[in-house]
Amino acid sequence: MPLLSATNIKYTIGTRVLLDGVSFSIEAGERVGLVGRNGTGKTTLIRMLAARQKPDSGSVSLAKGMRMGYLSQDPELDPTKTLQEEAASGFAELGRLHAELDQVFHDMADPANGASDKLERLMDRQSELQERIESMGGYATEHRVEAVLHGLGFEDSQFGVPVSGLSGGQKGRLALGKLLLEAPDIMLLDEPTNHLDIVGREWLEEFLVNDYRGAVIMISHDRKMLDNVVGRIEEIDGARLIDYPGNYTAFREIRLQRLLTQHRAYENQQSQWAKEEEFIRRFRAGQRAKEAQGRLSKLERQKELFSIERPSEIGAMKLRLPEAPRSADLVSVVRDAKKVYPARESDGGGSGERVLFHDLTVTINRGDRWAIIGPNGAGKTTLVRAMLSELPLTDGTTKIGASVVVGYYAQLPPGADDELPVWEYLQKQIKRENPGLGFSEQQARDLAGAFLFAGREQDKQLKVMSGGERSRARLAALLASAKNLLVLDEPTNHLDIPSAERLEEALRQGEDGEGFGGTLILISHDRALIDATCDHLIVLDGHGNASIFNGNYSQWHARQLAGDNKKATWAAAEVPKSRQPARPAAMKAAATQPGSPSQRSARGQQGSERGGSCLLYTSDAADE
Repeated sequence: MPLLSATNIKYTIGTRVLLDGVSFSIEAGERVGLVGRNGTGKTTLIRMLAARQKPDSGSVSLAKGMRMGYLSQDPELDPTKTLQEEAASGFAELGRLHAELDQVFHDMADPANGASDKLERLMDRQSELQERIESMGGYATEHRVEAVLHGLGFEDSQFGVPVSGLSGGQKGRLALGKLLLEAPDIMLLDEPTNHLDIVGREWLEEFLVNDYRGAVIMISHDRKMLDNVVGRIEEIDGARLIDYPGNYTAFREIRLQRLLTQHRAYENQQSQWAKEEEFIRRFRAGQRAKEAQGRLSKLERQKELFSIERPSEIGAMKLRLPEAPRSADLVSVVRDAKKVYPARESDGGGSGERVLFHDLTVTINRGDRWAIIGPNGAGKTTLVRAMLSELPLTDGTTKIGASVVVGYYAQLPPGADDELPVWEYLQKQIKRENPGLGFSEQQARDLAGAFLFAGREQDKQLKVMSGGERSRARLAALLASAKNLLVLDEPTNHLDIPSAERLEEALRQGEDGEGFGGTLILISHDRALIDATCDHLIVLDGHGNASIFNGNYSQWHARQLAGDNKKATWAAAEVPKSRQPARPAAMKAAATQPGSPSQRSARGQQGSERGGSCLLYTSDAADE
């Protein structure tokens, strides 16, 4: 019997049908990824499954006695509690079970319950409660709270910080930790990686795979997370829900074949209809007019009832970017760089100085692809800005080579031309960056189409666009502006998966000069993007250390886990044994390796992202 099911869900916003006849179910222990373009209704559907929003029609049912937890993107935390106290409140259900078990023991000792049938019922209930308590962590609650908070990147010194003093990103991670500690039978996770750096994402993967035994429905833009955690993908496309077995990589392969089949069927149908329309035009006024009229009626019925939708996207993007001027061989040179800031008490650092990095020397040559990785607050953006001479170093030097034309995508965008439609914004930006370059409306519309702005979307003003749409427009303008050095700081933060994959294709240099052929410096927590576009790493560990690795992220991570590159670690500071997080069994083998997810040390955290919240929902009867 399914733990959770939805039947024939329909939901509209104005005249737009967002969900049409959607049915869904999940069994115990299943892990399901919910994907689709931004705005297709993923969050709406998961809110309906969590009983936070009602459909126009259809029903949602949670199996009797099952507990459901929901992580949303809106904070619902107690601001009067400390970080540790709020996390520990995730054990409220466990406390209730302990209290009921104590009452059962009290009743068993009561002579009035000495009859065999009463005592047997009490013993059965005792067994059920003890099994439930054991599955939820038993009695080691304090240790588990510390383990989860460490895993999500909090320091011991932050445990006493009031919730009201946390940033939006810290609240989001706290809400996730609280839900993980609640250990419901089914978890609904809406973008759980939004506020996590790479190590936090890997820790969450390990926790969901090896420590949590319940069912999971997850909305995520992290392709690695979907590959490593889920065994089934549900895609929302055209208000329908399409089921795909396997992880995200399998989904991409199966979906491409489905789209190719659909495209062939569409082309065949269009060809047949074109022949019919030609016959109707030729004979509509002649001796065969009656036959032509009959064919016209039949054709109109076919178009109304059996029309095959044209697939919106097939295969990889073919994008030829304007050729940038050739830069010098040396694009950027950093020598003995050091950056120190005053420590912030809100991050648990106390007074004094905080070293972001020191003794960093790196040479970036023309055509190199570098990623800068490290935990939140490690100094990645600071390093990039110092390399571009936007910030002074405490010590050391940086230099940009001759003929280097920089395109910088910052996390906080400058004021944009909000009144302009997309195509005109692209045209204006490219002409502004390349005086004298002719860039027609059609070229601007072609570029917009390559970045997934279809049809009337190209005429939308920037001011009415979502954050993801604005990010796509900015990236499209930057990539087409003939820069020979691109510096991208978290470019996928607001992008859905198709948009991130489109960016990935644009950054690759393919055959026949397609894609970006210059030098790339990338800051990102998107492991798939780093693997696909970068083959050199600058690793900041969050404790003031920096190291260089020649290879992509997966190669660095494999070496890190193997212990062959101990300098490339984000856990240089030892965690006292009494404070080390509990480790799932599958993580113990890697526990002696520095920087493994299970050995993540306490570290400072920065961020002002939106917070998250969790809702625990229990069903004592079928709920609709």
